[in-house]
Amino acid sequence: MSVKEFEKLNRIGEGTYGIVYRARDTRSDDIVALKKVRMDKEKDGIPISSLREITLLLKLRHPNIVELKEVVVGSHLESLFLVMSYCEQDLASLLENMPTPFSEAQVKCIALQLLRGLDYLHLNFILHRSETFTVRLHISDLCSDFGLARCYGIPLQPMTPRVVTLWYRAPELLLGTKTQTTALDMWAVGCILAELLAHKPLLPGGSEIQQVDLIVQLLGTPNENIWPGFTRLPLVGQYSLRKQPYNNLKNKFTWLSDAGLRLLNLLFMYNPLRRATAKDCLESSYFKEKPLPCEADLMPTFPHHRNKRAAPAVESQSKRNKV
Repeated sequence: MSVKEFEKLNRIGEGTYGIVYRARDTRSDDIVALKKVRMDKEKDGIPISSLREITLLLKLRHPNIVELKEVVVGSHLESLFLVMSYCEQDLASLLENMPTPFSEAQVKCIALQLLRGLDYLHLNFILHRSETFTVRLHISDLCSDFGLARCYGIPLQPMTPRVVTLWYRAPELLLGTKTQTTALDMWAVGCILAELLAHKPLLPGGSEIQQVDLIVQLLGTPNENIWPGFTRLPLVGQYSLRKQPYNNLKNKFTWLSDAGLRLLNLLFMYNPLRRATAKDCLESSYFKEKPLPCEADLMPTFPHHRNKRAAPAVESQSKRNKV
């Protein structure tokens, strides 16, 4: 199939490994996301990251996972496009452009969709390893951008640590862990949930050193008692951690219920083995108390911020780029 079957309407963003367009399928009139695979430095075929993304997405079928519809070629054989279900907004764009913040009921709705998608991924032994979750509020496609996703198994194999945008990067990654688990994704979920509740990023570090310091300021200084093996992490010696004995989450979210604080604390466990799983979170009493999560199809609609511009410049999302 050729990309000529699709009419590009506007550029809506740039993922880790390619430019994304909003497009119309001229055969069906459906609106889709058309992701051009970045081939800049490739001389020997398709980049391995894109092969991974294609392979993973072809396997995955879940209401909260973006759907890969087909793969099409451009005018040259080395030009490749992924045709995916279109998601109206990404969280970063919504947070930056909304006139009023999400209500707590809406935050719970988004969080539940995200957790269901991640639970499905983790049950299928897939780490997402990126906080770039895109929201289609009415059809609920939440987990997208699988360029960094990896399958994992037992025993755990080493993976590159420079994944997950800095603001959402788990402390074990920052401290040089050689193995990666689903706990990485769950730390990122904690950061996203906190950001939605507070209406601003929770840990906006400008460097890895500052990121570690912000985590310590918020949660206290880690030690072997709460995180066995902490002192043996490869990069611990590179940081001079401030002495901070307190968990300050309650001071940050004074209005949040005990159940909400408990959920955040479980997501921000220093010890990855004790961090909440997606399944744990889905069973949290926070989602069963008032205000109850609103239904996905009752979420408010928003202007298509990304579609107002034919070729948007790099937005403040760039601040979140990997360091």
